[in-house]
Amino acid sequence: MKEECYKLNPNRLVQFLEKPMKEFTKADIIRVVEEFQIEMINLRYMANDGRLKTLNFVINSMEHLDEVLTCGERVDGSSLFPFLEAGSSDLYVIPRFRTAFLNPFAEIPTLDILCAFYTGDGKPFNMAPEYTLHKAGEAFRKATGGMEFEVMGELEYYVIGQKEDLYVPADQKGYHTSRPFCKFEALRTQAMKLIAECGGLIKYGHSEVGNFTVGDLMYEQNEIEFLPTYLEDAADQLVIAKWIMRELGYQYGVTVTFAPKITVGKAGSGMHVHTRVSLNGKNMYVGENGLSEVAHKTIAGILDLAGSLTAFGDTNPTSYFRLVPHQEAPTNICWGDRNRSAMVRVPLGWQKGSGNMMAACNPLEANTEVDFSHKQTIELRTPDGSANVYLLLAGMTVAARHGFEMENAVQYAKDRYVSVNIFEHEDVLKRLAVLPDSCAASADLLERDRKLYEEQGVFDPKLIDGILESLRKFNDRTLRQDIGNDQQKILELVETFIHCG
Repeated sequence: MKEECYKLNPNRLVQFLEKPMKEFTKADIIRVVEEFQIEMINLRYMANDGRLKTLNFVINSMEHLDEVLTCGERVDGSSLFPFLEAGSSDLYVIPRFRTAFLNPFAEIPTLDILCAFYTGDGKPFNMAPEYTLHKAGEAFRKATGGMEFEVMGELEYYVIGQKEDLYVPADQKGYHTSRPFCKFEALRTQAMKLIAECGGLIKYGHSEVGNFTVGDLMYEQNEIEFLPTYLEDAADQLVIAKWIMRELGYQYGVTVTFAPKITVGKAGSGMHVHTRVSLNGKNMYVGENGLSEVAHKTIAGILDLAGSLTAFGDTNPTSYFRLVPHQEAPTNICWGDRNRSAMVRVPLGWQKGSGNMMAACNPLEANTEVDFSHKQTIELRTPDGSANVYLLLAGMTVAARHGFEMENAVQYAKDRYVSVNIFEHEDVLKRLAVLPDSCAASADLLERDRKLYEEQGVFDPKLIDGILESLRKFNDRTLRQDIGNDQQKILELVETFIHCG
C-alpha cells in the first residue's frame, strides 16, 4: 500500500524513499546519494535579492558527505545581505533535508538542497528570509489556537523570443490560447514537469492575456499556478520554480522575465497569492452560508496592511507602473467575490452539489455529493515577481494574524466590499483608499506599520530598516508622473529591472 501511495508522485526521491519530502532525514539523503550515484551536492539559499545562490560540493568520501550534510558551510553574509557589517558577517548555511531534489539540469548526477542561515553562535539568523517566514507562521498558529496559514502562488511571466509570422495571436488576447497561437507552450509544460519533479505542487499552467510584438521580438505571457500548501513549503517551491524557468529559458535561447511591467499599455505580470486558513485539515474560510468569520478577519487584516505589504511584494519602481487602472492589476484597497478589479478577490468556489455537474456532463456517472470546500481560497492580487517570496509571505501572514487581533474586523471587511468593476463606478472609487504609487510611498507606509510587523520578533527591526533604505534609494516618489506614457523611458526602466526577483 505504501508503494502505491507514492508511485504517481513525480518526485523521484519521494518514489524511492516512499515517504513525503517533509519526512526526509540525513540518513535518507545518504541513501539517495548511494542509490542515484550522486557526485555533487549543491547547497542553495535565498539572499536579499530574492534569488537562489549556490555552493557546489564534489563528494570525495562518505565522511565528506556526512560533514557537508551535518555542518553545512560558512558564507560571507555581508555579500548576501547589504545591511550586515563586513566585520561580523560570517554565517553558516545548514541544509534543510525536506527540500532535497535531483538537479534536472546538471551534467553529472547532482543533488540540490535548500538551506537555512545560522549565526556564529549556532542560533538562527534573525534577519534571514526563510527564518522570518518561519517566525510569522509560528506567531499565527499561537494567535489562532493552532490554525495554519496556507498559501499558493501564481507565477505570471513573459517569454521574449524571436518573432514568428505564422499563427500570430491577436494583441492582448492570449488568455488560455492553445498552440500554434501560443508559441511557448512547450517551454511552459516542460517547466511544470521539472518543477513537479523537484517537489513543486503544480495546479495548472496556461497562456495569459499579454502578447505583442516589438520589431523582431515577440512577447508572450504565461502563468503557472500552484496548489495550497504549508507556508514555508510554498515559498521554497516558488523560488525553485523561478530558477527552473530561467534555466529553461537559457536553454531555449529566450528570456523568461517575472518583471512587473514590460511596456506601455500592455498587461503587466503579477505574482498573485491565494491563501487558506485550516484547522485539523478543515478549510476555515467556509461557513454555513458562505465566507466564515475567519475569512472576514483574514481579509480585514490584509486590507488594513495592504499599503505596507507592497514593501515586500512590489519592490522596484516598475511595480508601480503595473498598479494602474485597466491593466489587469489593482489600484484601490477593497475586496469582492470573483471581482478582478478588486485588490483582494474571492474566487468562485465549489459549493455543495458541485459533484452533480460531473454527472450532468457525463450521463453514465451517478450523482455524487462531494465536499470540495477545501478548494475555496482568498487571493491577493497586488504582489509581483520582484518580491522576495519569503518576506512577502511573512508579511501576509502577519497581516492575516493582525485581522484576528483587530477590533470589529468583520465589519471592517464588510465596509470595503465591492460588487462592481470599480473603474466603471466613480462613486465607488472615491470611497476607497488607494495603494501607494511608488517605492517611496510604500516605504512611508511600512514605516507607519513597522511595529505590527516587528511584534513577537517576526521581522527584525534591522531588517525593516534595510527594506526601508532599499526602497528609498530609488528616489521614485514622482517617477510615474514624470515619465507618464513615454514609452522609451519606460522601456529603459524595464530593462534595468528585467531580471528582478
